Amino acid sequence: MPFDLRELKRALSALNATMSLEAPGQIRAAAVAAVVRQAPGGAEVLLIRRAEDERDPWSGHMALPGGHHDPDDADLVATALRETREEVGLELDRAAEWIGFLERAPVRAGQRPAFEILPLVFALGREVQLQPDPREVKAVVWAPLDQLLLPAAQTSIVYPGPMSGPRPSLPAFDVQGHVVWGLTYRILQNLLAVWGQGAPR
Repeated sequence: MPFDLRELKRALSALNATMSLEAPGQIRAAAVAAVVRQAPGGAEVLLIRRAEDERDPWSGHMALPGGHHDPDDADLVATALRETREEVGLELDRAAEWIGFLERAPVRAGQRPAFEILPLVFALGREVQLQPDPREVKAVVWAPLDQLLLPAAQTSIVYPGPMSGPRPSLPAFDVQGHVVWGLTYRILQNLLAVWGQGAPR
């Protein structure tokens, strides 16, 4: 049964009744936008492949549009709106409805959280033409959510970052040949679980 945006909206409403939207006080905050649209074959979520940049620790990774909270941003919703506009040219406040948020995803430096990412979910209401900024985005991909549940989409990646000792093998999604792992994989797993048809968090 294809994913339905109405089901997601109801599920997020129930989840968010017990969660806080406020940014953490002592930890740097960031926000990403999980932009979902209803396509003929079911719901899809927007992913980006980050541009190659040696200064970026997530250079070349698959991700959701987003970034760090700026002091000029009114809140983390404003952060997600600004970053999505800058990265893919999508005006979410005009083209989409903000329908809720998922659990925060901590990014750790050693044993301590370095910052927290708040995934905000937006339902795209109309067809849009994306205009990725090539300085930040190498490619955009619409990932069908139903396909993420199929065995063919399940893969793994050997941790590519610096570390001592053996490198662990991490779970990942194969999305049209793109490997989605790490934080983005965890956020998508949470999205699927909230929808009620995915794997447990």
